[in-house]
Amino acid sequence: MLALLIAIAAVVWLIVPHRPQNLPRETKPVAEASPAPTLAPPPTPRPRETPAPSAAPTTLPSVAAPLPSGGEPAVAIVIDDCGQWLSTERGYIALPIPLTLAVLPYVRYTSLIAREAAAAGKGVMLHLPMEPISHIYPGPGEITTAMTDAQVAAQTEDDIAQVPLAAGVNNHEGSQATSDPRVMRAVMAVLKPHGLFFVDSMTIATSVGVATARRFGVPTAARDVFLDDRRSVAYTQRQLQIAVDIAKANGSAIAIGHPRPTTLEALREMYPKMEAEGVRFVLVQQLVH
Repeated sequence: MLALLIAIAAVVWLIVPHRPQNLPRETKPVAEASPAPTLAPPPTPRPRETPAPSAAPTTLPSVAAPLPSGGEPAVAIVIDDCGQWLSTERGYIALPIPLTLAVLPYVRYTSLIAREAAAAGKGVMLHLPMEPISHIYPGPGEITTAMTDAQVAAQTEDDIAQVPLAAGVNNHEGSQATSDPRVMRAVMAVLKPHGLFFVDSMTIATSVGVATARRFGVPTAARDVFLDDRRSVAYTQRQLQIAVDIAKANGSAIAIGHPRPTTLEALREMYPKMEAEGVRFVLVQQLVH
């Protein structure tokens, strides 16, 4: 019986397949890990440009201009941004002193206020819109640094045609454009044959307006005082007194204000006091050279 069992077991061992004892167990192949992508190093950031300050100082060192005949210290008042606030602008025209209105092109009352100012014996200038550092749109007729010389010339001609009674030009805004020598050369090349002068509003200290005008033989001068950075009668009166002090020290001063009721009130109250101090009011064209 035992022999029979042993024989059956031997037959089964021979018939049934079995795994060799010393072979390693099969393992699933491990997928080869993909190499991490090689990222390009980030570009080195360009240093941020620090623009020149766009807020011009309210007073500037003055370059003495020749005194008008008479010898008294002279103050020229220029009222910018005209052609928009008719009643206030007419208030300036009604003052019994010489002053100059700088009139914007393409605004509602451009032609009307220029005619009324000229008829009253006031000075008239084109207030030429020019690109500021902020790139905020300064209004129709803008001169920009993106323009070609031909485009600058054509736009300047069009703007001059809007204010044909203008004896000269000053910049509206323009901290970017007046700092660009190429743009200012293109502007002066137009002003010269028209016989127009240029007053630099000095909205930025890096302006090349006066220097470029002189190279082209365009009569020129620069603003000394801003009158109304604050809408306050008392503030504007203090700024007018600063203009008086500059005129006494240097012979003349150019003060720029705007069609604001506070500025008009301050000037209306101050001009008799200024005259009492020996100051003579003149048109700005009398101070260019």
